[in-house]
Amino acid sequence: MSAGALAIRGGSLADGTRADVVIIDGVVAAIAENAEIPLDAAVLDASGCIVGPGLVDLHAHLREPGNEAAETVETGSRAAALGGYTAVVAMPNTTPTIDSASVVNLVRQLGERAGLVDVYPAGAITIGREGRQMAPLAEMAALGVRLFTDDGSGVQDNRLMRRALEYASALGVTLAQHCEDSSLSEGGVMHEGAWSSKLGLPGQPAEAEELMVARDIALCRRIGSPVHFLHVSTAGSVELVRRAKADGLPVTAEAAPHHFTLTDACLANYDTVFKVHPPLRTEADRTAVQQGLLDSTIDAIATDHAPHTPETKERSMLDAPPGMLGLETALALALTELSLPMPRLFAVMSSGPARIAQIAERHGELGIGRAANVCVIDPSERWEVDSRKLASKARNTPYAGRVLQGRVRHTVRNGVATVKNGQAQR
Repeated sequence: MSAGALAIRGGSLADGTRADVVIIDGVVAAIAENAEIPLDAAVLDASGCIVGPGLVDLHAHLREPGNEAAETVETGSRAAALGGYTAVVAMPNTTPTIDSASVVNLVRQLGERAGLVDVYPAGAITIGREGRQMAPLAEMAALGVRLFTDDGSGVQDNRLMRRALEYASALGVTLAQHCEDSSLSEGGVMHEGAWSSKLGLPGQPAEAEELMVARDIALCRRIGSPVHFLHVSTAGSVELVRRAKADGLPVTAEAAPHHFTLTDACLANYDTVFKVHPPLRTEADRTAVQQGLLDSTIDAIATDHAPHTPETKERSMLDAPPGMLGLETALALALTELSLPMPRLFAVMSSGPARIAQIAERHGELGIGRAANVCVIDPSERWEVDSRKLASKARNTPYAGRVLQGRVRHTVRNGVATVKNGQAQR
């Protein structure tokens, strides 16, 4: 797909200003009401829509290489484009792990081949995500990797995490932590609380997350290297991040849609679609995560898109893998469940994530002279989630049958429409 002239006509910006957006050769050339549109421009109708920067997902599991039966970079990219995303950070828990230059290059090439979103591989902090030996961060950083994480496993070794933070500081990269103390969480399949007791299922206590958040805040205070907290899920974690920010520490945090929309009560029927790590928490935790997004304690909404094949998700609660789909529903869930002003919505779903991922030179802002990565949202459209119609290869969405408010009408990446009128173009 090649970029030419493209106009997005009749929409409004996040602040309510009416404006057309004119794009020439992949760059935003004009943003104005009744802007002059080149005669050869393709035109996208944005009547009744909000036009803003393309969304950025800090946390997606695209599964390739190694688990293509659940997802590929191409199918995940298509799901992302339909969800309004123009950039996705691909988590490193693939097979092989993204812990070397060769795998970084492979994932990047797969993203370029798909051509639907910009795919930025995250590198692992430790080799094989095994928590024993630091991965070659400098080698991957030299290729442009800016976010490193052992997502799916927290780095348990305190000394190793300190060394990694010191090294990351010198490289100018950010470490992102899956906060889970395995000595407390091991064997747990849901939140430890009233519902786990009622259901007779082993639980993961909130303290398993909060202890690691507190540890990494202490290390951040000591070293000064940025730390990003993945999918915070407890009221205690939100408060720890809030206090760290008040102290001026360079910490950031993200929340997944399922942690501000669902609770542990959803597991009442032992449905494994609701099994996720960190687990769904209590109503008080859900409310605290929502408040963290409202008051800017939490910097980003990240999908934690985690596709699984039906045969694996249909195992018992003890054996089924954790994870849920998220790319195609995250925006609508935010619009439906959160009372965020539109500028704040784009802050947590575009500019904030772009800043954390260190890709703000291309993503997160709609402005003249900027790369034309654009999301056009129809806030009035109501639609029912149908797992059979999702672009992802997997079907493990916990929102099947739920009616949501707001949907992406168009997505434009580098001046080319990847989604038109709600339909993917590839």
